[in-house]
Parts: sequence; C-alpha cells; structure tokens
Amino acid sequence: MAKQISDLKLGILGGGQLGRMLIQEAINYNLTTLILDPDNEAPCKHIANYFECGSITDFDTVYNFGKKADIITIEIEKVNIEALEQLEKEGKHVYPQSRVIRLIQDKGVQKQFFKENDIPTAPFQLVNSQEDMLNSSIPFPYILKQRKDGYDGKGVMKINNAADVENAFEGPCLIEELVDFEKEIAVIVARNPNGDVKTFPMVEMEFNAEANLVEFLISPSTYPEAIQERAEVIAKNIASSLNITGLLAVEMFITRDGNILVNELAPRPHNSGHHTIEGNYVSQFEQHLRAIFNLPLGDTRAINNAVMINLLGEKNHNGVAKYHGLEKIMAIDGVYVHLYGKKYTKPFRKMGHITVVDQNRESAIEKANYIKNTLKVIS
Repeated sequence: MAKQISDLKLGILGGGQLGRMLIQEAINYNLTTLILDPDNEAPCKHIANYFECGSITDFDTVYNFGKKADIITIEIEKVNIEALEQLEKEGKHVYPQSRVIRLIQDKGVQKQFFKENDIPTAPFQLVNSQEDMLNSSIPFPYILKQRKDGYDGKGVMKINNAADVENAFEGPCLIEELVDFEKEIAVIVARNPNGDVKTFPMVEMEFNAEANLVEFLISPSTYPEAIQERAEVIAKNIASSLNITGLLAVEMFITRDGNILVNELAPRPHNSGHHTIEGNYVSQFEQHLRAIFNLPLGDTRAINNAVMINLLGEKNHNGVAKYHGLEKIMAIDGVYVHLYGKKYTKPFRKMGHITVVDQNRESAIEKANYIKNTLKVIS
C-alpha cells in the first residue's frame, strides 16, 4: 500500500473481547480503529477511536460503516456478507475476504470444502429434518450441529439414540460421526496478500464438559514433533486452499490411533491463541494486523510454557460482575490478567482470561489449577 499503516483506518465488525485485544495491539501501530457493534456497552466502546452502535447483520448499517474504513475485518463471523461483497466491488479491502466468511458461516459448506480439498475430517451428512436424522447412514451416537449461528458450544448436541432425535435442533444441520479422540488441538495460521504463511506452534485444549467451552489451553504441545508438523501442514494447506488473508484458527482432534481430523475453522483471532500475548514473540492479534496490512509476518515461536485459563461466569450468577479472588492470583509470579470489560456476568459467559507463563510446564499447570479454583466471577 502507498499509505503508511498509521495513515489508514481499520474498521472492525464486532466490539467484543477479540476486537478489544485487537485494538490494544493496533494502538502500538498508531492505527485509527472504528468499531460497529449492536451493544452500546460493548467492551471496545471506550478504547476505539470511533464507536457505532448498530447491527452487524444489516446491509445498510454494515455498508455505510465500511465506507468509513480503509480495511475492514471481523471479530465474529455472523455479519452481513452482501454488504462486504459490495464494499469489495467498490475497492475496499475486506480481510478475511467475504467469500471466506460466507463459506465458514455455514458448517455444512465448511465440511463440504474439507471433503472437496482432501482435508481429513470426521464422516458427516447434511440433514434438514428429524426424519433425515433417523435415516442417517451415520450410526448412533453422533454429534448434531446447526449449520449456522453456533458458537462457544451453542448449537451442538450429542444424539445418543432415536429417542433423542425428538428434542433435536430443527432446520438445516449436519451430523458427524462421534470421534474417539485423545486430545483437542489447535493451530493458528496467518497469511498475507503476498502469500507468506506462518503457523503458531500447536496447542492442546481441555474443555469444560458442561459448557462445551475451552477451560485450559496449554502451549507448547508435548506431542511428538511429527504430529505437530502434520497439524501445522494441514493448517497451512487450508489457508492456501482458501487463499485467505488474515488469521485462521484450525481446531482439530488427535484420535486414539494417531490420526488428525479437522473439526472447525475460525477466520479471525481465536480463543486458542490468547496465550500468545505473553507466551510468544508475536501475538495472534499483532500477527492478524501484520497479515491484513500486508506486512512481514512476525516470529511465532513460543518464548516459554504458557497456560491460558478462560474466566467464565459462575453458575447461578446473573448481574453486575464481581471478581472474587483476584488479589490472591495476582500474587503469583508469571500471572497475567485480562478482564474484558463486560459489566454483566451470566453462567459460562466469557468474562476474561488469565495466562500463566513459567519455565516449568508442570508448575504452570499447577498454578493454572489453583487459579481455576480460586478466581470466581460472581454477581
């Protein structure tokens, strides 16, 4: 680009915690940031250069907002694609590209993309009714996913038998063979318009079974180098097949027989990369900025062992958020606190994250467990 990065305006669709952390990094580049979000108290409101309260799914709102920016990006996939397509036709840079967002918005289309491009994934079938579910070629038990609008564990359920189908989601869905996996992993890959590609080291994830949300993330992985390299190659191949500009989070399973299966994609900064702020030479947020502004990609190597803990709202608590135990955990060496600025808590709402950095992996995990049991978000 002819202009310097500090002369350009970055428009972000969505003003939640991902947008907030992206702005925090953009400040280092003296970037002007513009935010569009439907919540008038969104976490980004008070740190963006310009904040607009409005729908990110309405054509006119997104189109008129986009005209104010030089580059447009997203922090959530549920945005108006037609407006972004029109902005692209008029010469605006939209990263990730609208065609990529459209593909990833629909988990059924995403799965078909995997199949067409020989990307390893669990066997699946697209369904539109309970009758389709009962007559599926995939045996019970299986995983049922809504094709659109699912996030943070929502829109996913396990169907154990025919009786469960009566309470299944309605409308377009997909069903997947239940994977007997050993570990859930993720690789974040970045690609700029020049075609330069870099991956962050593979991370391991542990989930809260009740909320179906990541509870712990551990970096770097201790799996054999061959497995880690295979996961990174898969992520690079997907980014190249999509011809994406920006960041892409690739969530995968390692099966008990050592295979790697791709689960889902997210074309933006992602929960599986929060540890990179303190744990890696370049953070996922800086890397996303480097990619979309076509700058050299940064050094993704891990500096140290890092464990990220999602700070979720406690069960049975709805109301103004209070953080119980914060001083106790801040007394521990290597602990970094990130609160997202959300005024109200509710059960399992993402309210922040904590990263523990330590030269000793087991020590980092021990500290993370203490934090999990000590720090609570209540009302």
